Amino acid sequence: GLGDLGCQGMGIPVGKLSLYTALGGVRPSACLPITIDVGTNNEQLLNDEFYIGLRQRRATGEEYHELMEEFMDAVKQIYGEKVLIQFEDFANHNAFDLLAKYSKSHLVFNDDIQGTASVVLAGLLSSLKVVGGTLAEHTYLFLGAGEAGTGIAELIALEISKQTNAPIEECRKKVFLVDSKGLIVSSRKNSLQPFKTSWAHEREPVTTLLDAIKSIRPTVLIGTSGVGRAFTKEVIEAMASFNERPVIFSLSNPTSHSECTAEEAYKWTQGRAVFASGSPFDPVEYDGKIRVPGQGKQCLYFPWIWPWCCDFWSNPRT
Repeated sequence: GLGDLGCQGMGIPVGKLSLYTALGGVRPSACLPITIDVGTNNEQLLNDEFYIGLRQRRATGEEYHELMEEFMDAVKQIYGEKVLIQFEDFANHNAFDLLAKYSKSHLVFNDDIQGTASVVLAGLLSSLKVVGGTLAEHTYLFLGAGEAGTGIAELIALEISKQTNAPIEECRKKVFLVDSKGLIVSSRKNSLQPFKTSWAHEREPVTTLLDAIKSIRPTVLIGTSGVGRAFTKEVIEAMASFNERPVIFSLSNPTSHSECTAEEAYKWTQGRAVFASGSPFDPVEYDGKIRVPGQGKQCLYFPWIWPWCCDFWSNPRT
């Protein structure tokens, strides 16, 4: 959501590793924040005389992958097999490729694909205490089919598969995604990016989120689009029209990019929504009651990542 920052994205790995220390108790000396500078396509930075990064357009293709391979090999050679490499804020087309490639040879983790998903799945499991039913009995619709959306979708399907012993392919049929061109369906399969093809179901194509809601009648609506106020009054009222307790997760950051506010979600569902957001919202008073919106932040899983990694290397079969 922050765009192309070039080398000035260094604050991101610094901030993430600070959370490992503050929330997970990891020694700062065990953390190394790294930015891989392959250039920038940001014209403002390229024309800035004080820009300290490589003053060139981003490396792509073979040049990019050779650099990443050299980096990944060097990290493991220097720090050993137990080093955890966290990918953060990589572009979609690189993020999935890198995770798939290096998960076979390195201990790797993508925050945007896997970290967000773990927190959202926890939120969904908690919401079942209010709305009832099992994970498999609900239907999920996403606005946004990038790293976050597809990562969450896959983890939901994996958990349904684990709970029901059903094949993962069948479990994916409970989850639908809408991208900038509309509902992802099988008739679009030839034009989809590879990481979206698993979600191309046999359905009639629709181009708007509202039409997708009317067609699919989901019980859970999740926003990972980065498009502020994409959950309009009509969208949320449609969810409320056939759900007693609609689950609405508006996860895009910052607040200006959130698909809806907590107040809008509660007001347009007459206070019935089970709501969570990526950005913090103040408590909302509706119909004489105070409702405190939940926040699905990735920092909630940071205390568990490091102990999990240690356990993984001690007991890889777990």
